[in-house]
Amino acid sequence: MRKASIARKTNETDVSVEVNLDGTGKRSIATGIGFLDHMLDQLSRHSLIDMTIKTVGDLHIDMHHTAEDTGIALGQAISKALGDRRGIRRYGHCYLAMDEALSRASIDVSGRPFLVWRTEFSADKVGEVDTELFREFFQAFAHNAGMTLHVETLYGVNNHHIAESCFKAVARALRDCLEIDPRMPDVVPSTKGTLGGEE
Repeated sequence: MRKASIARKTNETDVSVEVNLDGTGKRSIATGIGFLDHMLDQLSRHSLIDMTIKTVGDLHIDMHHTAEDTGIALGQAISKALGDRRGIRRYGHCYLAMDEALSRASIDVSGRPFLVWRTEFSADKVGEVDTELFREFFQAFAHNAGMTLHVETLYGVNNHHIAESCFKAVARALRDCLEIDPRMPDVVPSTKGTLGGEE
């Protein structure tokens, strides 16, 4: 079973994450930030990754550390659960429509972390969350998961829809790239035989 847990404690946050990559999207999420919980709920549900996430952060300062450190721990947990990444499809992508908003996500589980973020918001906040923190979350997530992640919103008006379409698009792309390929279940999908960042 591709499961893992991570506990990460600093002077700014205390984060615990458990994941099951072969789950059904069961989730228990509590970061102290309501809208982030809502987005992570979508990430779990639509990727079919079971997630238990609990973050206690210095919200009396702001939400930055909580959002970033949750991304770090979730990325680390997924990377740990993947092991040597044997048998995975490796690549995934999704165009996700949510009402008037359309976003796309493309992922390469390459071992080489990189984020391209081309999403803009017309407001500084969605709910209580600073919209700039969505990029910080995905940057931390991609870096610690060892993934190349591209997220782009092609168009949209409602900031809630824009954010949610990004998280759902990433979720569906994750579902594709992390699944075991039945045609090559015992093969690391790389001509070099490794997905540790050496390609």
